[in-house]
Amino acid sequence: MNQPIKKSEPTKAELIKINSQNLRGAITEEIESEARGKFSPESENLLKFHGIYQQKDRDRRPPSERKKGPKPFVLMVRGRIPGGRLNSQQWAAWDEASAASSGSLRLTSRQSIELHSVLKRDLKETIAKINAGLSTTTGSCGDVVRNVVQPVNPWQSPQLKAIDPVVDKISSYFEVQSNAYYEIFCDGKKIDSTQEPDLIYGKAYLPRKFKIAVTVEGNNSVDLFTNDLGIVAQLDQNNHIIGFFVFAGGGLGQSHSDPSTFARLADYLGWIPQEWLIPVSEAVIKVQRDYGNREDRSHARLKYLIDKRGLDWFREKVEKESGLSFQDKAFGTWNTPSYLGWQQGAQGLWSLGIHILSGRIIDTEGKPLKSMLRYLIEKYDLQVQITPQQDLVLLGIESAQKQEIDNFLKKSNIFHQSSAPVFESAMTCVALPLCSKAFAEAERAGPDLFTSIDRLLKEHSLEQRAPIVRISGCPNGCSRPFVAEFGLVGEKPNKYALYAGGDREGTRLAFKIYSLASMDDTLKILDFLFFAWTRFGKQDEWFGDFIFRIGKEKIINLINFLFKDKSLGVGELSLKANESRSL
Repeated sequence: MNQPIKKSEPTKAELIKINSQNLRGAITEEIESEARGKFSPESENLLKFHGIYQQKDRDRRPPSERKKGPKPFVLMVRGRIPGGRLNSQQWAAWDEASAASSGSLRLTSRQSIELHSVLKRDLKETIAKINAGLSTTTGSCGDVVRNVVQPVNPWQSPQLKAIDPVVDKISSYFEVQSNAYYEIFCDGKKIDSTQEPDLIYGKAYLPRKFKIAVTVEGNNSVDLFTNDLGIVAQLDQNNHIIGFFVFAGGGLGQSHSDPSTFARLADYLGWIPQEWLIPVSEAVIKVQRDYGNREDRSHARLKYLIDKRGLDWFREKVEKESGLSFQDKAFGTWNTPSYLGWQQGAQGLWSLGIHILSGRIIDTEGKPLKSMLRYLIEKYDLQVQITPQQDLVLLGIESAQKQEIDNFLKKSNIFHQSSAPVFESAMTCVALPLCSKAFAEAERAGPDLFTSIDRLLKEHSLEQRAPIVRISGCPNGCSRPFVAEFGLVGEKPNKYALYAGGDREGTRLAFKIYSLASMDDTLKILDFLFFAWTRFGKQDEWFGDFIFRIGKEKIINLINFLFKDKSLGVGELSLKANESRSL
């Protein structure tokens, strides 16, 4: 039990990393080569460590023409933006870089920015613009510590501000030590790869991606329990950090076809003094590096190691590696505040939290969202923070500027609030047409589905208690549907697995209630569940709490019983349930 799990020959994925000369590979040669319209499989894998994914644009040609030649390849570029914090110059750089992409910026569920549909010939220039603005893309993908997330701070709260340097330190400390990124994309000085050992990652890096969230007691806007490593700061009365509650082993990705894969919430390891954060974090990562599964990438996340070996085994390994024993301190409850709209903070400065549906920032006819944000951020030299819910907060607004900014936005048909309560907390992943893992639509299906859900909520007089709804095109769960009150997860084209029962603070996993549901099926089921909620729910009980209280078995059996007749329309399932009085 004390030996690393794997001793067999390295897999192809592992060999690519080991033989890459510290992530260099042949990327430079392939960028300069016009002979290939895409990167080789080896370079495609290494590009991820530099924040780049190679994708197929499945909508570039009509279906009748898709078999006439190879599908077009494009690139997605993602930023490493600790805590989602940017100044006006950095925002402008990302906006400039988007000119070579689809023309939009997309805010992610991990407080980053993605550019989509970048062509190979424009890749270096695009990254050069991002770096010129003092941002980077290195380490935002790949088998390393990725973008570190934290709560937004529109109030300029000293408690939340105290974790800014913590997030920055973690992010910089766990960057790869290779100079490859700067050599390849920024024409930096070449360094002999044998002279830059990486004492944390080694030559094979981690078995899989590694996600870290940092927050303060009471605020779980980061969905802490879905991360490999969750860090919760405890502060004294003077807002000085005295220690951290440490959690490990969260992760949502799974496979529909493999029941041995699963979503999992992080476990509580214990409390540590503040000066031990980096040694303990490094120990967690090194234990995963040395004992994690390197033979099967579908079982390579930290959650599987802890599930296989047990929490006590893992805690013991981390304590031995770090030299510190965890303390068993009681942990408080969550009460996450809303950040949307106008908020006044320190020194009388204001912030504005703007809801961005699916995080997509683009100019459309009559609504120049992208251009107006660039204009306001530069004109007033504003700070920006991306939220873990794909929204945007503008910071540092003086009282005299507040009305001016409001007027600019209203003239451009841009409103900070969502069009209905259900939209406010909804999230989607990108899914089709770009994500190769997507089985079904997510971002493009969101507006119609959320509008239909809002209509149902109004019919049941529930719109002010709208549940948290999230859509993911595949079971990787990038939009975190497995901790939502109601989640849709793509299974096949236009078909979804439905999950329900998560809570609003992200501390409980939802459970699967239906398979291969069409959007029409989904609305019928929600109509019935909303009816049941109004009839049998407790006063002020949220939707996810109601579903969880009724229980998985009863909900599934009732839906299946009522859904025997597929011809039933929206509204008819509720009537049938009323007649049966089965709940």
